Amino acid sequence: MNRNYKVMASALVVAAAATWLSAPASAQEAQALAPNTFGSNWSIGVDGGVATPMHNSAFFGGMRGVIGLHLQKQISPVFGLGLEGNWGINTSSWPGMVHSSTAFDSQYLGLYGAANLMNLFGGYDCNGRAFEIEAVAGAGWGHYFRNEGAGPDWNYFGTKVGLNFNFNVSPTVTIQVKPAITWNMSDAPVSQTSAAYDVNKATFSIMAGVNISLGDGFQCVTPYDAAQVNALNEQVNAARAQAANAQAEAQAANARATALQTQLTECQNRPATVINNTTTDLQSVRFVFFKIGSSKITADQLPNVVMIADYMKNNPGSKVQIKGYASQDGNLDFNIKLAKNRADAVKDMLVKKYGISPERIVAEGEGIGHMFKEESWNRVSICTLDE
Repeated sequence: MNRNYKVMASALVVAAAATWLSAPASAQEAQALAPNTFGSNWSIGVDGGVATPMHNSAFFGGMRGVIGLHLQKQISPVFGLGLEGNWGINTSSWPGMVHSSTAFDSQYLGLYGAANLMNLFGGYDCNGRAFEIEAVAGAGWGHYFRNEGAGPDWNYFGTKVGLNFNFNVSPTVTIQVKPAITWNMSDAPVSQTSAAYDVNKATFSIMAGVNISLGDGFQCVTPYDAAQVNALNEQVNAARAQAANAQAEAQAANARATALQTQLTECQNRPATVINNTTTDLQSVRFVFFKIGSSKITADQLPNVVMIADYMKNNPGSKVQIKGYASQDGNLDFNIKLAKNRADAVKDMLVKKYGISPERIVAEGEGIGHMFKEESWNRVSICTLDE
């Protein structure tokens, strides 16, 4: 039995070391996992198996039935905390025990910590493992039931170490095989020794159970790439700058539109200038009409220019006064320049094409014309010949 005691004491040391080492490992794994909230990563299970006292030489002959329940919260992929309850059947038949006629002769309620050795040494596998091993260490309250008249029930403080061999048959269902040793740390009725990790006050159990995970468990996340995030931030900042520039351009365009609207309103409110043509001799007046927005003399208007040139050649002492006009379509400043350009266009053609001396020609722009009711007729140069 001394050899068994040394083996179980070593198991306790291993479990305690695994629990202590789980904290830094969990911190490392947390970098790749979604946050673990209080309501996540819980599991519940039922267990059943046998237990036998280690001080009994008939190790297998002393085995009695045990059932149990457990509730566990996984703090990290490595470390979990749990609450368990085990109830022994006919354990009062063990040598030295007081017989009990209750359905359950003994019970153990305790808290425990569980360290997942696979995740501790191999890292958390986001795809899950088919098989895992947990080292378990805990402590709790033990109770022996006695028949009435045999004295009061007896309570004791117990500690427990063990291993859980977990076979993960699905993401939510795990089959567990759970060997463990529980020490009675108080003076048992069958012992004369003081409380300690005494193999004569220990019970070995092996149980199998079904563990059901509540929820989805730990979720792996992809750590962000700082360079990629910086590049995206630069794109966002560039888009914001473009939006700001577009807004500034829109405001400038609105300002220009407002200014043009003001000019248009002023033009529309300006009193109309009526040009009265007092010429009574129709033979001394010629008209050269233009297309909208243009000062170019088109082919259909050339005969009118030719008539002016022929007259001035046949009458060397004659002169011509050319007055250019524009319709009221469009911008006022543009139309004023257009009226002048139309007068100059007739003058230039008389001088350059037909050789008329520029001293005999007076060309002036008169701005917006209102001579004709038909608006397109006001796009004209009126040429008045003077003998």
